Amino acid sequence: MDLAHLTELIDLEETYWWHVAKRKLVTEILISEFPPPGLVIEGGIGSARNLLEFSQLGYDVIGFDLLEEAVDHGRSRGLEKVFVHELSQPWPVASASAKAVLLLDVMEHMKDPVELLKNAAETLTEDGGIIITVPAYPMLYSDWDRKLGHFCRYTKSKFRLNAEQAGLKVKWVTHWNSFTLPAAIASRGRDKILKRRQDSPPCFTRVSRFTNACLKSFAQLERKFIHSIGVPFGLSLVGVLTK
Repeated sequence: MDLAHLTELIDLEETYWWHVAKRKLVTEILISEFPPPGLVIEGGIGSARNLLEFSQLGYDVIGFDLLEEAVDHGRSRGLEKVFVHELSQPWPVASASAKAVLLLDVMEHMKDPVELLKNAAETLTEDGGIIITVPAYPMLYSDWDRKLGHFCRYTKSKFRLNAEQAGLKVKWVTHWNSFTLPAAIASRGRDKILKRRQDSPPCFTRVSRFTNACLKSFAQLERKFIHSIGVPFGLSLVGVLTK
């Protein structure tokens, strides 16, 4: 993660609709699928806000990140077990010790996502699992993805293939963030047609308080479908893998 992007993430994590919606979604999935207590490991902690949430829910938590500033920030928030580590290398955690691993918008940054999944799986108990979010639709790969260091965007079939290659099972996978998909298609399509390419750091689109509140409400409604019948389309995928 770019340092400027980390700084922006820290500034926006408590209120910006996208961060709030994703945190609520993965927290609900974690509690439902792998309830506390137990060890939770997050690969790619970013601002550490999610890991802090999991700790407050009663989980023991460990976090890894490649960015030293992210780890320092996590420790400043009282999280002792956060470390600088390359996720493609074997994780310094006891085998079969974790109830859950979270990889939230991490796999798309990896040259070898299968190796990442194998490392994560090695830490899981027999009834544990991995919660994953990734950006969807390869056709929407854009300058935004390039600046964030993404190697790809995912389809459900690619998601399942990576899991299978790592020796894991897909318990379920569905789309999320469906309500912003039309705007994203229009925006990224326009940029491709006009061949726009900017080298400024990636930043989240600012919205008014009213719009922010509306988007959080849409996300809350969408979560009800995610937990019941799933969502057929959306800018991202979310799923659970098991051994």
